[in-house]
Amino acid sequence: MIDPQSIKIVVIDDEADMLDNCARIIGKLGYKCTTVRDSATAAEIIGREMPSIILTDFAMPGLNGLDLLRIGKEINPDCMVILISGYATIPNVVEAMKEGAFDYLAKPFSAEQLKVALERAVRHKNLEEENRYLRTQLAQSHGMDNMLGSSLAMRKVFDTIRKVSVTDTNILIYGESGTGKELVARSIHMNSNRNGKPFVPVDCASLPENLLESELFGHEKGTFTGADTTRPGLLEFANSGTFFLDEIGEMGLNLQAKFLRVLQERQFRRVGGRKMIDIDIRLIAATNRNLEEGVGRGTFREDLYYRLNVISIKLPPLRDRVGDVPLLADHFLGEFVRSSRNGPTGISAEAMKLLEEYAWPGNVRELQNVVSRAVTLCSGEIINPEDLPEFIRTSTRLRTPAIQEGASFKESKKRWLVDFEKDYLSDLLARNGNNISRAAKEAGIDRKTIHRLLNKYKLDA
Repeated sequence: MIDPQSIKIVVIDDEADMLDNCARIIGKLGYKCTTVRDSATAAEIIGREMPSIILTDFAMPGLNGLDLLRIGKEINPDCMVILISGYATIPNVVEAMKEGAFDYLAKPFSAEQLKVALERAVRHKNLEEENRYLRTQLAQSHGMDNMLGSSLAMRKVFDTIRKVSVTDTNILIYGESGTGKELVARSIHMNSNRNGKPFVPVDCASLPENLLESELFGHEKGTFTGADTTRPGLLEFANSGTFFLDEIGEMGLNLQAKFLRVLQERQFRRVGGRKMIDIDIRLIAATNRNLEEGVGRGTFREDLYYRLNVISIKLPPLRDRVGDVPLLADHFLGEFVRSSRNGPTGISAEAMKLLEEYAWPGNVRELQNVVSRAVTLCSGEIINPEDLPEFIRTSTRLRTPAIQEGASFKESKKRWLVDFEKDYLSDLLARNGNNISRAAKEAGIDRKTIHRLLNKYKLDA
């Protein structure tokens, strides 16, 4: 939290009574206050004081509020500007809000209204400072780009990333959809000695096998209809860098055999080509499937599995990351508020409790979508339970598993997860009229994840 004594506020108005009243109210709140009656000297004082908050009248002789907003932001981009305006200047204030003003007060305003506006600005400053501190700490200690987490489970992941980044071995990342597998891969790349070289991601689930092969290896001119020119593959673009194969469990057996040869020989041929092309890549693969079970079923090559699984990183689902939901929710709130330059400045204890109790089948991606929706729909300064989706507010029954007497912890957890996924999926599709695209958007998961769950539980969409 920011110390109130560190908050400097500059008040600019050409009316002496207004300056005196504002200074008195601000002093009672414990903040430092400097008043300026002549707008022409305001720039000099802003530069000297470097205030956290500027409170300025809009209509004044000389420089107006919009001028002072621009000056203040140029001197200190982090300062919060609150405009004081009469009814006639409201359209101008709207323009100022678009240029970065934090808030405005319409004359006449009460001491309570001024207090609320200032406290809202200070809360926003607190949130910005906390997020900046967290990002700095994580960058210094772990170098984890855009990854947040203070839970024991995530600290173990960060430590593993730090250790494996300095090696050049193949890595296999396990995790449910939405847990951040690509973020982990990017963090490994950025902390490796290949960080100045390309990072090339490929989603194996998004393309049919013949197109995926052409994307990976490239093709020679005339190899197939439409191949009017020779085209290098993504492997060539990744040379000297990191190649990330997402959802490698979706790759067909024929293509698995070809990719195994690339890993063994560090060479490949374009589709339709004869020339061998040398390649130097660091491979990171990811999957939400159990590849070992795939080996047993014959859907995944055993030799490729052992080539990939030199070092494995298991990303925990959000429901197992104790204490991380508030951290992530506040982070996303700060990001959305900064991008829109307006919106709520916090999440109420009741709403945060609902977020912490929810099971998050869509993991971090779903939480991000829920916070984004709440920011859009919230009409007050704080996100409350009514700003959250109905399925968050009413999901208690999905979080209360029936415990079978004599069952082990592992068996009980597995049975509960099955029941939860089936119930959640049924409710999700029912709410969205069985429209898979809308359901995927609401849940913050991919369409292919919904199709996979439907097939897994033999449900009819």
